[in-house]
Amino acid sequence: MPAVASQYRGGRTLRAADFRCFAAGNRIRHGRGCVAGALDWRAEWVLRPRKGWFWYAMAEERKKILCIEDDKESAALLREDLEERGYAVSLAHDGNEGFAAILRIRPDLVLCDVNMPGMSGFEILEALTSISPNLRDMPFVFLTALTDRDSELKGRRLGADDYVTKPIDFDLLASIISARLARVARLEIWSKKVDLSQREIETLTWSARGKTSDEIASILGLSKRTVDFHIDNARVKLGVSSRIQAAVKAATGGLIEP
Repeated sequence: MPAVASQYRGGRTLRAADFRCFAAGNRIRHGRGCVAGALDWRAEWVLRPRKGWFWYAMAEERKKILCIEDDKESAALLREDLEERGYAVSLAHDGNEGFAAILRIRPDLVLCDVNMPGMSGFEILEALTSISPNLRDMPFVFLTALTDRDSELKGRRLGADDYVTKPIDFDLLASIISARLARVARLEIWSKKVDLSQREIETLTWSARGKTSDEIASILGLSKRTVDFHIDNARVKLGVSSRIQAAVKAATGGLIEP
Protein backbone atom coordinates (compact mmCIF):
# COMPACT_ATOMS: atom_id res chain seq x y z
CA MET A 1 0.00 0.00 0.00
CA PRO A 2 1.60 3.29 -1.05
CA ALA A 3 2.19 5.93 1.60
CA VAL A 4 1.65 9.67 1.15
CA ALA A 5 3.47 12.70 2.49
CA SER A 6 1.38 13.25 5.64
CA GLN A 7 3.01 11.62 8.68
CA TYR A 8 2.95 11.71 12.47
CA ARG A 9 5.59 10.91 15.04
CA GLY A 10 4.71 10.49 18.71
CA GLY A 11 6.29 9.20 21.87
CA ARG A 12 3.39 6.93 22.83
CA THR A 13 1.77 3.82 21.44
CA LEU A 14 -0.96 4.62 18.91
CA ARG A 15 -3.73 2.43 17.58
CA ALA A 16 -5.01 2.58 14.02
CA ALA A 17 -8.58 2.63 15.34
CA ASP A 18 -7.81 5.93 17.15
CA PHE A 19 -6.85 7.64 13.93
CA ARG A 20 -9.50 6.74 11.39
CA CYS A 21 -9.72 9.95 9.43
CA PHE A 22 -11.50 11.55 6.52
CA ALA A 23 -9.79 13.73 3.95
CA ALA A 24 -11.89 16.74 3.06
CA GLY A 25 -10.51 19.52 0.87
CA ASN A 26 -6.95 20.21 2.00
CA ARG A 27 -7.19 18.91 5.58
CA ILE A 28 -7.28 15.48 7.24
CA ARG A 29 -9.73 15.58 10.12
CA HIS A 30 -9.71 13.21 13.08
CA GLY A 31 -10.68 13.11 16.73
CA ARG A 32 -7.42 14.62 17.98
CA GLY A 33 -7.25 17.61 15.64
CA CYS A 34 -6.43 18.31 12.02
CA VAL A 35 -3.31 17.64 10.01
CA ALA A 36 -2.59 19.67 6.89
CA GLY A 37 -2.29 17.74 3.66
CA ALA A 38 -2.26 18.48 -0.04
CA LEU A 39 -5.52 16.61 -0.70
CA ASP A 40 -8.31 17.59 -3.05
CA TRP A 41 -10.57 14.52 -2.91
CA ARG A 42 -12.65 12.81 -0.24
CA ALA A 43 -11.38 9.43 0.97
CA GLU A 44 -10.97 7.48 4.16
CA TRP A 45 -7.46 7.25 5.55
CA VAL A 46 -5.92 5.18 8.31
CA LEU A 47 -2.71 5.60 10.28
CA ARG A 48 -0.11 2.87 9.74
CA PRO A 49 3.26 2.42 11.48
CA ARG A 50 6.40 2.47 9.38
CA LYS A 51 9.89 2.61 10.90
CA GLY A 52 8.84 4.74 13.86
CA TRP A 53 6.66 7.07 11.79
CA PHE A 54 2.95 6.81 11.18
CA TRP A 55 1.89 7.22 7.59
CA TYR A 56 -1.58 7.95 6.28
CA ALA A 57 -2.56 5.44 3.58
CA MET A 58 -5.60 5.39 1.33
CA ALA A 59 -8.34 3.12 2.65
CA GLU A 60 -9.85 2.81 -0.83
CA GLU A 61 -7.09 0.31 -1.62
CA ARG A 62 -7.66 -1.77 1.51
CA LYS A 63 -9.03 -5.29 1.13
CA LYS A 64 -12.31 -5.99 2.91
CA ILE A 65 -12.30 -8.76 5.52
CA LEU A 66 -15.42 -10.00 7.29
CA CYS A 67 -14.83 -11.66 10.67
CA ILE A 68 -17.71 -13.84 11.93
CA GLU A 69 -16.96 -14.56 15.58
CA ASP A 70 -19.45 -14.88 18.46
CA ASP A 71 -16.85 -14.08 21.13
CA LYS A 72 -16.91 -10.26 21.04
CA GLU A 73 -13.56 -9.86 22.78
CA SER A 74 -11.83 -12.17 20.29
CA ALA A 75 -13.56 -10.38 17.40
CA ALA A 76 -12.38 -6.99 18.69
CA LEU A 77 -8.79 -8.22 18.96
CA LEU A 78 -8.91 -9.60 15.42
CA ARG A 79 -10.31 -6.35 14.11
CA GLU A 80 -7.67 -4.24 15.85
CA ASP A 81 -4.79 -6.39 14.61
CA LEU A 82 -6.02 -6.59 11.02
CA GLU A 83 -6.84 -2.89 10.79
CA GLU A 84 -3.30 -2.12 11.95
CA ARG A 85 -2.12 -4.29 9.05
CA GLY A 86 -4.10 -2.14 6.62
CA TYR A 87 -7.31 -4.15 6.10
CA ALA A 88 -10.87 -2.85 6.29
CA VAL A 89 -12.57 -5.14 8.82
CA SER A 90 -16.28 -5.74 9.47
CA LEU A 91 -17.63 -7.88 12.31
CA ALA A 92 -20.60 -10.21 12.75
CA HIS A 93 -21.34 -11.99 16.03
CA ASP A 94 -23.50 -14.95 14.98
CA GLY A 95 -23.96 -17.18 11.97
CA ASN A 96 -27.15 -15.60 10.63
CA GLU A 97 -25.71 -12.10 10.89
CA GLY A 98 -22.51 -13.26 9.24
CA PHE A 99 -24.28 -14.95 6.32
CA ALA A 100 -26.31 -11.78 5.65
CA ALA A 101 -23.16 -9.65 5.90
CA ILE A 102 -21.36 -11.76 3.27
CA LEU A 103 -24.18 -11.20 0.78
CA ARG A 104 -24.38 -7.49 1.64
CA ILE A 105 -20.69 -6.55 1.90
CA ARG A 106 -19.16 -9.00 -0.60
CA PRO A 107 -15.86 -9.12 1.34
CA ASP A 108 -12.55 -10.07 -0.25
CA LEU A 109 -12.03 -12.71 2.45
CA VAL A 110 -14.05 -14.25 5.31
CA LEU A 111 -12.74 -15.36 8.70
CA CYS A 112 -15.35 -17.54 10.36
CA ASP A 113 -15.72 -19.36 13.66
CA VAL A 114 -17.16 -22.88 13.44
CA ASN A 115 -19.46 -23.15 16.49
CA MET A 116 -21.79 -20.13 16.75
CA PRO A 117 -25.41 -19.29 17.57
CA GLY A 118 -27.72 -19.50 14.57
CA MET A 119 -25.84 -20.98 11.64
CA SER A 120 -22.56 -22.78 12.25
CA GLY A 121 -19.53 -21.92 10.15
CA PHE A 122 -20.01 -25.16 8.21
CA GLU A 123 -23.64 -24.24 7.47
CA ILE A 124 -22.64 -20.75 6.28
CA LEU A 125 -20.11 -22.14 3.82
CA GLU A 126 -22.49 -24.84 2.61
CA ALA A 127 -25.28 -22.30 2.06
CA LEU A 128 -22.95 -19.94 0.17
CA THR A 129 -21.81 -22.72 -2.12
CA SER A 130 -25.37 -23.73 -2.95
CA ILE A 131 -27.03 -20.33 -3.48
CA SER A 132 -24.14 -18.05 -4.50
CA PRO A 133 -21.75 -19.81 -6.90
CA ASN A 134 -20.44 -16.38 -7.93
CA LEU A 135 -18.84 -16.16 -4.48
CA ARG A 136 -16.95 -19.43 -4.82
CA ASP A 137 -13.61 -17.67 -5.38
CA MET A 138 -13.92 -15.67 -2.14
CA PRO A 139 -11.34 -17.08 0.32
CA PHE A 140 -13.00 -18.62 3.40
CA VAL A 141 -10.86 -19.32 6.47
CA PHE A 142 -12.17 -21.13 9.55
CA LEU A 143 -11.14 -20.00 13.04
CA THR A 144 -11.81 -22.68 15.64
CA ALA A 145 -10.76 -24.31 18.88
CA LEU A 146 -11.63 -27.69 17.35
CA THR A 147 -8.43 -29.58 16.63
CA ASP A 148 -9.82 -32.95 15.58
CA ARG A 149 -9.01 -34.13 12.07
CA ASP A 150 -12.64 -34.89 11.16
CA SER A 151 -13.69 -31.27 11.68
CA GLU A 152 -10.87 -29.99 9.51
CA LEU A 153 -11.62 -32.51 6.77
CA LYS A 154 -15.30 -31.54 6.83
CA GLY A 155 -14.39 -27.87 6.42
CA ARG A 156 -12.06 -28.57 3.53
CA ARG A 157 -14.63 -30.82 1.81
CA LEU A 158 -17.07 -27.92 1.95
CA GLY A 159 -14.51 -25.70 0.23
CA ALA A 160 -12.73 -23.92 3.11
CA ASP A 161 -9.37 -22.46 2.03
CA ASP A 162 -7.69 -22.73 5.42
CA TYR A 163 -8.21 -23.80 9.02
CA VAL A 164 -6.64 -21.77 11.88
CA THR A 165 -6.84 -23.08 15.43
CA LYS A 166 -7.26 -20.97 18.54
CA PRO A 167 -5.53 -19.34 20.33
CA ILE A 168 -4.75 -17.46 17.14
CA ASP A 169 -1.20 -16.68 16.08
CA PHE A 170 -1.81 -13.27 14.49
CA ASP A 171 1.38 -13.32 12.42
CA LEU A 172 0.48 -16.75 11.03
CA LEU A 173 -3.07 -15.59 10.30
CA ALA A 174 -1.74 -12.49 8.52
CA SER A 175 0.48 -14.63 6.29
CA ILE A 176 -2.45 -16.91 5.43
CA ILE A 177 -4.66 -13.93 4.56
CA SER A 178 -1.95 -12.39 2.41
CA ALA A 179 -1.35 -15.65 0.55
CA ARG A 180 -5.06 -16.26 -0.08
CA LEU A 181 -5.67 -12.74 -1.37
CA ALA A 182 -2.58 -12.94 -3.58
CA ARG A 183 -3.84 -16.17 -5.12
CA VAL A 184 -7.18 -14.57 -5.99
CA ALA A 185 -5.38 -11.58 -7.51
CA ARG A 186 -3.20 -13.87 -9.65
CA LEU A 187 -6.27 -15.72 -10.93
CA GLU A 188 -7.94 -12.44 -11.88
CA ILE A 189 -4.86 -11.24 -13.77
CA TRP A 190 -4.38 -14.60 -15.48
CA SER A 191 -8.01 -14.91 -16.62
CA LYS A 192 -7.90 -11.45 -18.23
CA LYS A 193 -4.88 -12.50 -20.30
CA VAL A 194 -6.61 -15.59 -21.75
CA ASP A 195 -8.80 -14.40 -24.60
CA LEU A 196 -11.30 -17.20 -25.32
CA SER A 197 -13.93 -16.61 -27.99
CA GLN A 198 -17.61 -17.05 -27.19
CA ARG A 199 -17.73 -20.35 -29.08
CA GLU A 200 -14.64 -21.60 -27.26
CA ILE A 201 -16.28 -20.75 -23.94
CA GLU A 202 -19.53 -22.46 -24.92
CA THR A 203 -17.95 -25.66 -26.17
CA LEU A 204 -15.52 -25.88 -23.25
CA THR A 205 -18.35 -25.29 -20.78
CA TRP A 206 -20.38 -28.18 -22.16
CA SER A 207 -17.26 -30.34 -22.24
CA ALA A 208 -16.71 -29.56 -18.54
CA ARG A 209 -20.28 -30.72 -17.90
CA GLY A 210 -19.38 -34.14 -19.29
CA LYS A 211 -20.83 -33.82 -22.78
CA THR A 212 -19.15 -35.52 -25.75
CA SER A 213 -18.32 -33.65 -28.96
CA ASP A 214 -21.36 -35.22 -30.68
CA GLU A 215 -23.65 -34.11 -27.84
CA ILE A 216 -22.19 -30.58 -27.82
CA ALA A 217 -22.65 -30.36 -31.58
CA SER A 218 -26.32 -31.29 -31.20
CA ILE A 219 -26.86 -28.75 -28.38
CA LEU A 220 -25.17 -25.85 -30.19
CA GLY A 221 -26.25 -26.73 -33.73
CA LEU A 222 -22.69 -27.22 -34.94
CA SER A 223 -20.79 -30.03 -36.60
CA LYS A 224 -18.63 -32.33 -34.48
CA ARG A 225 -15.59 -31.10 -36.41
CA THR A 226 -16.37 -27.48 -35.51
CA VAL A 227 -16.82 -28.38 -31.85
CA ASP A 228 -13.46 -30.15 -31.78
CA PHE A 229 -11.87 -27.16 -33.53
CA HIS A 230 -13.08 -24.69 -30.88
CA ILE A 231 -12.15 -26.93 -27.95
CA ASP A 232 -8.69 -27.49 -29.41
CA ASN A 233 -8.21 -23.73 -29.84
CA ALA A 234 -9.20 -23.21 -26.21
CA ARG A 235 -6.80 -25.95 -25.12
CA VAL A 236 -3.89 -24.26 -26.93
CA LYS A 237 -4.70 -20.84 -25.47
CA LEU A 238 -4.84 -22.34 -21.98
CA GLY A 239 -1.49 -24.08 -22.51
CA VAL A 240 -2.60 -27.62 -21.63
CA SER A 241 -2.49 -30.96 -23.42
CA SER A 242 -6.06 -32.30 -23.03
CA ARG A 243 -9.62 -31.03 -23.01
CA ILE A 244 -10.07 -32.23 -19.43
CA GLN A 245 -7.12 -30.11 -18.31
CA ALA A 246 -8.50 -27.20 -20.33
CA ALA A 247 -11.90 -27.47 -18.65
CA VAL A 248 -10.38 -27.65 -15.16
CA LYS A 249 -8.06 -24.70 -15.74
CA ALA A 250 -10.79 -22.55 -17.30
CA ALA A 251 -13.19 -23.32 -14.44
CA THR A 252 -10.54 -22.62 -11.79
CA GLY A 253 -9.76 -19.27 -13.41
CA GLY A 254 -13.41 -18.30 -13.64
CA LEU A 255 -13.50 -18.34 -17.45
CA ILE A 256 -16.35 -20.87 -17.53
CA GLU A 257 -19.04 -22.01 -15.09
CA PRO A 258 -19.53 -25.79 -15.42
